[in-house]
Amino acid sequence: MRNILAVLALALAAAAPALAQDRIYRCGNEYTNNAAQAKERGCRVVEGGNVTVLQGTPRPAPAAAPSAAPSAGAAPAASASPPSAPRVASSEQRARDSDARAILEDELRKAEARLAELRREYNDGSPQRTALELRNPQGYIERTAELKASVARAEADVAGIRRELGRLSK
Repeated sequence: MRNILAVLALALAAAAPALAQDRIYRCGNEYTNNAAQAKERGCRVVEGGNVTVLQGTPRPAPAAAPSAAPSAGAAPAASASPPSAPRVASSEQRARDSDARAILEDELRKAEARLAELRREYNDGSPQRTALELRNPQGYIERTAELKASVARAEADVAGIRRELGRLSK
């Protein structure tokens, strides 16, 4: 029996460092196990439960602040392409732009035709009643509301395509 107790005591003594964990401190939404840093920042010890800490990737240092008045020829940083982006010949880019314009103009024609059709059917809020709607006035009200919503969506589609075409011409 003494041998079993001795073996158990040795096993616990060997496992104690593995079970022990440095104190974890909570500093707002950040956690640290650096006691000096925690004391300096006024952090609190986290007690109870287990804490899993994952190392995050370090944040890059912020770039120098841009001047308040950028030069007239400077493009905004958000629109600049990354240095690793492939360069496209200007003739190829013009061809892409003309293709995009042609596609948008085709979409605009389709959207305008759909809008005209919906407006004819909506008839300024008084669409033609069907035979079923003569017997069921609620169906007529529901169809009129659906047509009104469809006209509004079609108008928004046309306006959006026109905005895109305006951006291409700049």
